[in-house]
Amino acid sequence: MKQFTDRPVGREEIEHLLELAVQAPNHRMTQPWRFYILGPEARRAYGEVLGSRKAKRVEDPEAAQAVVEKVAAAEAAIPATVAVAMTLDENPEIREEDYAATMMAVQNLCLAAHATGLGTHIKSGAVMDDPRARAAVGVAEGERIVATVHLGRPAELPEPKPRQSAGAVTVWVP
Repeated sequence: MKQFTDRPVGREEIEHLLELAVQAPNHRMTQPWRFYILGPEARRAYGEVLGSRKAKRVEDPEAAQAVVEKVAAAEAAIPATVAVAMTLDENPEIREEDYAATMMAVQNLCLAAHATGLGTHIKSGAVMDDPRARAAVGVAEGERIVATVHLGRPAELPEPKPRQSAGAVTVWVP
C-alpha cells in the first residue's frame, strides 16, 4: 500500500495495533521490539535522509535538492509511520532469534492494521543503519531499526503481486 488518504491515524488506533504486535512469538521472551511513532517533523527529517541518499545519484545540485524535498514532503504526508527497532543482544544466537521475533511483531502489526481497515507499507534497507536516519527516529544506542511501517487509510487498493504457490517451495521430508 503506497497511497493513503489524508485521514490521520489516531494514537489509540496505533496503541491497539502495538498491543497486538507485541503478542508475537519470542523464544526466550526477551521482547526485543521497540516502536518509535514518528510525528510530522520526524517523518520529514527521516524523509530528508531518504531523499539525500537518493539524491547522491543526481549530478545537478538543484535537481538533487528537489529530490530531497520531494521525498521529505512525501514522508511527512504519510498519515502515520512506525519505526520498528530491536535491542541488540551480545549473543549472536539470541540476536538472530530477536530479529525474527521483531519481524513477526511487524507482521502482527500489519495484519492487525488490515483487520481494522488500515493499509500498510513495510520498508527496510541500508538507510536503517544511517546515523542520520537513527537520529531522525531517535533510536536508542544498542538498538537497530529493522523496518518502518507506513499506516493509513488506503487511497486505492493495488493489485496483489504474483507469488509462487506454497507447493513450489515446499519439500515433504519422509
